[in-house]
Amino acid sequence: MGENRSILDTVVVGAGPAGVGTALALQAVEGLVHGVIERGQLGETFLQWPEQLTFLTPSFTGNGFGATDLNSVHPETSPAFSLGVDYPTGAQYARYLRGVAKHFSVPVMTQTEVSAITATVEGFTLTTSKGTVLARTVVWAGGEFHNPRQPSMAGSEHADHSSAPAAWTARSGQVVVIGGYESGLDVACFHVEEGASVTVVDPDHPWQARSGSDPSFRLAPRTRQRVKSALATGRLTLSDAGRATGIRPDARGVYTVALMGGIAVASHSRPVLATGFGPGLGPAAHLFEDRADGWPLLDDNDESTVNPGIFLSGAALRHGGLKFCFVYKYRQRFAHVARVIGERLAKDCSGLEAWRLAGMLTDDLSCCGTECAC
Repeated sequence: MGENRSILDTVVVGAGPAGVGTALALQAVEGLVHGVIERGQLGETFLQWPEQLTFLTPSFTGNGFGATDLNSVHPETSPAFSLGVDYPTGAQYARYLRGVAKHFSVPVMTQTEVSAITATVEGFTLTTSKGTVLARTVVWAGGEFHNPRQPSMAGSEHADHSSAPAAWTARSGQVVVIGGYESGLDVACFHVEEGASVTVVDPDHPWQARSGSDPSFRLAPRTRQRVKSALATGRLTLSDAGRATGIRPDARGVYTVALMGGIAVASHSRPVLATGFGPGLGPAAHLFEDRADGWPLLDDNDESTVNPGIFLSGAALRHGGLKFCFVYKYRQRFAHVARVIGERLAKDCSGLEAWRLAGMLTDDLSCCGTECAC
């Protein structure tokens, strides 16, 4: 890649789990010429995780019985086996990705920033820090971690987003966490365990949601157990008040978090924003339409509806009310995208059936979202 003017069949942008996993599926397509471009190191996003963060989904080796590890990006691999842990940290998972990429000889060009992607008659031109790359198709797998959501309220600059290491620095006194889903309760429980008193503010009260079995909408059992333990200390408050409307610091270093209805909560250090992430499309944003909720609009093949040939892979995937925001969800689409690309270019895609047999190829979206009976 780089200044090479030959055109690749496919370029994957991003070498996290979505990018490496998609590249592995593309390798199963006979004769497909592809490569991966990564702005930093392989697994860069996970290397940026605060060291206290771990995976929410557990890793467990069951490949020999047809049960692929939930955090695996290839049917024949298991983070639990290679790392020896069940809830990997970011650094550990990055090590797993590097090992997988090395073992399967994934062609990755690291330390290469993509600054622009332009649609052309032949496909796409990618402008990078190491030159121009031409590709017939592109898979954007840039991830979301670099796109933390900032709430539209006064004083949000006085808070630390949960993705920042500062949010995980041990604190004393009262701490306010804005956002009560997984990331909010994760950081809240951490600070309670460190001895602080924490108030979590979220108008949707996600800790009360018990309907449905999809963990994208309901707290994980591990999180509920941690919350139960934190509540037992008397230092965790799950607020029934409305949403936060502003943050105001004073000269003493105390932060007042204003809530709807005239209620205010004091935080003795910078509040924590657990407000999630945006799609993270970067230079690919103009190549996708937006849904009404702001997420990228895709067709049934995870392809742009306005620029055929560019696909999306990763946690930003949305189809109707379905969220593909866990590795075990969005990895189901790696082989499907690879097959769509391969078939258009008249390549032999029979090698992808191994992914289907391993339960890692979903091409019928109607089967997703099925609830557990009990």
